[in-house]
Amino acid sequence: MTDTPSTPPAAEPHGPGQAAGWGAVPPRPPQAPTGKPSRRKAWLTHGVTALVALVIGAATGGGDESGSATDSARPTPAVTVTKTADAPAPEPAVTVTEKVTVTPKPAKEPGPAASVEGDGMYLVGEDMKAGTYKTAGPADSVIPNCYWARLKDASGEFGSIIANDNAQGQARVTVRNGEYFETSGCATWQKVG
Repeated sequence: MTDTPSTPPAAEPHGPGQAAGWGAVPPRPPQAPTGKPSRRKAWLTHGVTALVALVIGAATGGGDESGSATDSARPTPAVTVTKTADAPAPEPAVTVTEKVTVTPKPAKEPGPAASVEGDGMYLVGEDMKAGTYKTAGPADSVIPNCYWARLKDASGEFGSIIANDNAQGQARVTVRNGEYFETSGCATWQKVG
């Protein structure tokens, strides 16, 4: 006789702790996952992934507090380089040489002077020009006094005086050729006419 396996009983055990009878169906073995994770496991993995992405994003983007995401997206300024074209060399300028003869003016007009300074007796027409002369008055001295005289000759006699004055301010005198002009204690006399 051959042994054939017996089939388990069709009835389930009736209570806890009761063993299945000889004809009972053995309990189902746990099944391997079918490829679909449970909802609880899906929520857990997606949540952890999102948390990791948030931490990484904050670490890379939050290091510079003064900038923002738009700062890094700004374009860099354009650089313009201007090159000057080489100009042709200028042609040499035309030089015209003209012969000019210049006669220098004498440094001082020959003849009598047009001003008189210092004390003394001057011959009009030889030492000084004839005309009208003006002085500011007495020269700086201890006793301010400006004496002048027009004379017929250089004798020094009282009768040779044509005109004279002791000026305390500005003075004018007109002298003619051949006369003598005497001055003492006066500022410079300048010809004015």
